Amino acid sequence: MERNRVHSMDSRKPVYTEKTECQDCFKCVRKCPVKAIEIEEGRASIASDLCIFCGHCVDVCSTKAKKVRDDLYRAKELLRQKQRVLVSISPSYVGEFAGVEPSHLISALKKLGFAAVSETSLGAQQVSARVAEQLQQSDAKLTISSACPAAVDFVQKYLPDQADSITPILSPLLSHCRLLRKIYGDDIGIVFIGPCAAKKREADRHPDLLDVSLTFQDLHRWFHEEGIDPLSMLPGGDDTFVPEAANEGALYPVEGGMNETIRLFGDFSDVRFMTLAGVYCINRALTGLNIDELNTRVFVEILACQGSCVHGPCTSKKRPYLLDELEVYNRANVPTGRIERNVLVEIDGLHREAPLPVQHHTEEQIRKALQQVGALHEEDELNCGGCGYDTCRTLARALLTGRAEPTMCLSHLRKLAQKKANALLRCIPMSVVIVGTDMKVIECNENFIQMFDEESLFTNQVHPGLEGACLEKLVPFSDLFHAVLLTGQDIHRDALHINNKIYNVTIFTIETNQVVGGVILDVTGTEMHREQIAQRAKQVIRKNLETVQEIAFRLGENMADTEILLRSLAYGFTTKDINLLEQTEDDANAS
Repeated sequence: MERNRVHSMDSRKPVYTEKTECQDCFKCVRKCPVKAIEIEEGRASIASDLCIFCGHCVDVCSTKAKKVRDDLYRAKELLRQKQRVLVSISPSYVGEFAGVEPSHLISALKKLGFAAVSETSLGAQQVSARVAEQLQQSDAKLTISSACPAAVDFVQKYLPDQADSITPILSPLLSHCRLLRKIYGDDIGIVFIGPCAAKKREADRHPDLLDVSLTFQDLHRWFHEEGIDPLSMLPGGDDTFVPEAANEGALYPVEGGMNETIRLFGDFSDVRFMTLAGVYCINRALTGLNIDELNTRVFVEILACQGSCVHGPCTSKKRPYLLDELEVYNRANVPTGRIERNVLVEIDGLHREAPLPVQHHTEEQIRKALQQVGALHEEDELNCGGCGYDTCRTLARALLTGRAEPTMCLSHLRKLAQKKANALLRCIPMSVVIVGTDMKVIECNENFIQMFDEESLFTNQVHPGLEGACLEKLVPFSDLFHAVLLTGQDIHRDALHINNKIYNVTIFTIETNQVVGGVILDVTGTEMHREQIAQRAKQVIRKNLETVQEIAFRLGENMADTEILLRSLAYGFTTKDINLLEQTEDDANAS
């Protein structure tokens, strides 16, 4: 069997996080429509109990830490185990494989080992027919579509008051699977291929109907591995969709496509058809809705993705969405006039998801949680959304449930960093100054102000902290700051002599070519004392050298006398001879 790609318990979910690749940017928190993200040690993982598996976090994750479960190995294994495996392909394939004729794509899929290819749109047509029946038989004020599994999960989990308005009908995919099994038998294998991560959730929930769900991205990778190019395929006469090509169901991948198909089944002049695309849009439209306030019957097509399926999270998005949507309309073989279609299989039996329990927190608990992010008072609640949550109180609730961390509050972190920087500037014994590209002071400490002349102190009274003051008027070595700004190379001077002063100076880059900092220490007293010691040491050394030279001279004289004496003894000279020899040497020296 091919290597199992499951790396962890999380990766068994339709959508999961590869934690080692997460860069704690919290972008997934900001973009997740239901905040199904929990942060632990700065890493964002998916809270499966909250998730609707729309896959939007996968779409926005810049580090690709959010992933859709890879089921390609399962599809290959299914082909080895089953004698006959069919593909149910999403109608949005016309945008994903723009320019590829259906027969070419079918031929390519058959080369992978599939027995036949069928359009999921056939199931969509069954759903439209069943919904039309329901609308004709019912006088319900509000009816919500059940076609998008992620959108249905959202309403059932987060808007339970509206859940009963969802049609109890299987999704187009599951309806298609039931239709295929009725026609070809329960012993077939079925693999769905499309743009949706939530379809993997359907495969998990209904293994009796759907064996494996793949994404278009999986299919592209599979084609690449096998060296198959759909454009270059030579289709045969049997490379057609089974049991037949779809008609109006091909409109389902675009916003409002389902509504258009339902209208083909009769007169629905008393029903207002609406489309809500995107979870945020669904939430705004249905939250707090009192059905009794509706003045007409309403059918709402709900879709978790803006742009609908043709622009789903698992598409390659090679071109503008408008072109893909036009491709759907151009290729759909929609009948003109009213149509009649029998519902061939039983497709009632929608999966019911339990609503999430509502967690209540007291005002005191929320206030304590807000204190963790520095919001001590109501005016401190900025509601900036930098943490990913819409309001500070929403973040506080996430903190109380353990799904968030205080470090997610960027405003709080910025304030903490500023406080630490201010404390360092205030307490450090050296003079510190920060300068921008215009050579003007951005920030400095009191020691820097006190280091220079009275003009600096006067400037400080005009501009607190010397902010905006020209550095060239404050320090006599501003050229060093300018050099670091230009080169980006740090400069250190142990003893810089300027105007009878000696400075220890370190100038360093904070932002290359933009901001530099300087740490300055007046070492005049220390260096002057050191120079005095050095001068005294030189005098002592010189005197010692003179003494040594004197000793050496005296030792030289004594050595000469000794040498004469030894010679006399060696050659038998008398005292008189020695005296005569010395006199002769003295006369010679005198002359």
